[in-house]
Amino acid sequence: MKKENIHSVGFISLGCPKALVDTERIVNLLVSDNIKITPSFQEADLVVVNTCGFIDAAIKESLDSIKEAKKKNGKVIVTGCLGAKKNSHGAPLITPEDLGVLEVTGPNNPIHTAKLIKKQLNRNDRFDSEIRNKRELSLKQETSSESSTTSSRNYLLTPSHYAYLKISEGCNQSCTFCIIPSMRGKLVSRKVSEIIQEAKNLVSIGVREIIIISQDTGAYGTDTKYQTEFVNGVPVKANLLGLVKELQKLKVWLRLHYIYPYKNIDLLIPLMEKKGNTNDIIPSRQGVVPYIDMPFQHAHPDILKKMKRPGKMEDILTRLSSWRKICPDLTIRSTFIVGFPGETETHFDYLIQFLTEAKLDRVGCFTYSPVSGAKANEYPDHIPEEISRARQTKLLLHQAKISENRLKRWNGKRVEVIIEGIDSEKEVLIGRGPADSPEIDGVIHVYPDQDNVARVEIGNFSLVEVIGNNEHDLIGKIVSN
Repeated sequence: MKKENIHSVGFISLGCPKALVDTERIVNLLVSDNIKITPSFQEADLVVVNTCGFIDAAIKESLDSIKEAKKKNGKVIVTGCLGAKKNSHGAPLITPEDLGVLEVTGPNNPIHTAKLIKKQLNRNDRFDSEIRNKRELSLKQETSSESSTTSSRNYLLTPSHYAYLKISEGCNQSCTFCIIPSMRGKLVSRKVSEIIQEAKNLVSIGVREIIIISQDTGAYGTDTKYQTEFVNGVPVKANLLGLVKELQKLKVWLRLHYIYPYKNIDLLIPLMEKKGNTNDIIPSRQGVVPYIDMPFQHAHPDILKKMKRPGKMEDILTRLSSWRKICPDLTIRSTFIVGFPGETETHFDYLIQFLTEAKLDRVGCFTYSPVSGAKANEYPDHIPEEISRARQTKLLLHQAKISENRLKRWNGKRVEVIIEGIDSEKEVLIGRGPADSPEIDGVIHVYPDQDNVARVEIGNFSLVEVIGNNEHDLIGKIVSN
């Protein structure tokens, strides 16, 4: 019998977690056809670069990565948001001919991209034959947010104990600084049953934390008018609350990202309410962790109006206070843009005062970037870069003191922690608690005693007593495993 030639593909995945999920879907379609994924570009038959096309810096990083892949391998397929980006004339910003690559595809279509990869490898497409045998797959289905065929993700690009779960694709908002809808399209919510099945698959391969993401997580189901679905014979309303309640049954950590301050978010907070020992945080090792990633982007009404930000900010301080009364352990992360066209010192001072009153736990801050194609570029009174940078520095220094004080509330409490790794030099374990999302937040430096250290495993939970903190991180010691 002739031995099958084993092909291998290298990957570069850039941008946000949503793009990472797209990469994982392509990877799993290839792995299911016995195509090897390799970190070595020299060993690979070709390299796939999943790009980001949002801001100029991301575009530069994407183009630099494409050049690197071409230099090290020569055969490159480009996919992702940059592949869908248009120039000022409405034509594709990049083409295979311009870049000297094999193919260029946009996001949202892992099946199509996987087919192009297999075509370049001269591989028969098993997926194609399955479709012919089972049913006709229309282009609309193929480019939608998800199909049952792409829901299985056994091969993860994150550490094996956590995974991102994308519940919708695209966005219906028209934020003036953003061009995501032009690259990823309008909101398309996945079916509850498909999301639940994918989540079950993730848990079955050892995932202990599921991070729920989309372009606009709180808007989930608006495009389908929250149509009720039946999951295992039980009716489930296809909105975020109904979905999260179903996901809770999997008894793993659930973390919510990309939440805008819609009124329906108020209904989620009771799901995060602490139960059990008042000195413990999430003692049950399951359910929605008390954490929300909510990108406000600004606080002054005039700037928010010019940004066309969704959600209600008029009473947000009152709502934050109400949420914390229900769930005192709630961690709120947000991001802000300074230097938006027309932002005056008065607007910026208002933002600083908002941060003082809001007492947010984690904050990221970016200077305004004139993204090509964004409506805000047409606004007058653009802010000089040196002023924007100065405002960014001032905001981050101001927030650092707030974040450090917020962390002090954990001192003396016991926190469930996922052990992420070991810092051999400092002889400490690195973990994350409910307040820490991977990659973007702080960590917990855990000092194990000799009786417990042998039982600690990467990716498992340990109960940790918090004994201190610094500006970004907690310090603790293991209580038990």
